[in-house]
Amino acid sequence: MRTATDFIPKSFSSTIESGTFQWSAPSNIALVKYWGKKAHQIPANPSVSFTLDACKTITKLTFNKKENHDHFSFDLLFEGKPKEDFKPKIQKFFERIAVYCPYLKQFHFTIDTQNTFPHSSGIASSASGMAALAMNVMSLEKVLNPEMTEDYFYEKASFLARLGSGSACRSVKGKVVVWGNHADIDESSDLFGVEFPTEIHANFNNYQDTILLVDKGEKQVSSTVGHDLMHDHPYAEQRFAQAHENLSKLRIILETGDLEKFIAIVESEALTLHAMMMTSMPYFILMKPNTLEIINAIWKFRKAHNIPVCFTLDAGANVHVLYPENDKVTVLQFIQHELVGYCQNGQYICDAIGQGSQLMLEN
Repeated sequence: MRTATDFIPKSFSSTIESGTFQWSAPSNIALVKYWGKKAHQIPANPSVSFTLDACKTITKLTFNKKENHDHFSFDLLFEGKPKEDFKPKIQKFFERIAVYCPYLKQFHFTIDTQNTFPHSSGIASSASGMAALAMNVMSLEKVLNPEMTEDYFYEKASFLARLGSGSACRSVKGKVVVWGNHADIDESSDLFGVEFPTEIHANFNNYQDTILLVDKGEKQVSSTVGHDLMHDHPYAEQRFAQAHENLSKLRIILETGDLEKFIAIVESEALTLHAMMMTSMPYFILMKPNTLEIINAIWKFRKAHNIPVCFTLDAGANVHVLYPENDKVTVLQFIQHELVGYCQNGQYICDAIGQGSQLMLEN
């Protein structure tokens, strides 16, 4: 089992003056939720997520060797235009990973990033954005250390992404990704995400996720603040134990394809996440009235039509509608006829399980 120290490079066998890489990295949606963290972006409980396909960040990293090596140097572009308010987050990320990537101060970087989903759509881009940047950084490191193994490449990319945004470590590789030490998941780690270790049942092949954009505004309480409120939460220990138990159950469900039990775990996890917010001190609510309208409509539809459609929620008001690919036509009709009216400006995004990060350019 690798430790953080294993990701500190000892030496490099090659050099490079300049170059460009471009990676895409997807968002992910947790089925068992991570809520609460320790120091250094270590999760208080394990989580498991579906990697998405369409909702992703595409980041191009161009680099040139510079003479002064005492500071980080980078320009940041979002959709081709300078984005100064993103720069402090990148600066903080570079500071966090500097001990693991000591070569960063040797280059000036131009980071050009864009999302395939609308900016301020209510879809969190921190996971996909930090994962895409971490993949580019690791591509540079692989040039400096060509002997690097593929396993090390992806584990360190996930490790670095986690230091930028916790859930970003689940956006690096794999359809279903586990993050956090868990007794039933071989090789699971608090330091990086790992691919689900056994074969997923055919029921989950190309599983669909239609994201209903209920509220695209900025959240009243950030996820960072929400995580911190778990430190003194009266139900924290019970919640962390529940997450371990639910992950054990979900591991079997994903192997056997039991959709009824899948629905029960996934919806319970979503509601538990928001119950933690409502019972923290100070308490807060991120769901909106239309979130509840959608949940009740899904329950009514599922009961009436016996179709295995369910919902999950991130730390926000938007609703992820999950369902098998062979029910796609019927569920999309239901969404268009009954749910789209609850979405802000009628907006929703159709997505499905994806593969993880993809290299798009290397020169």
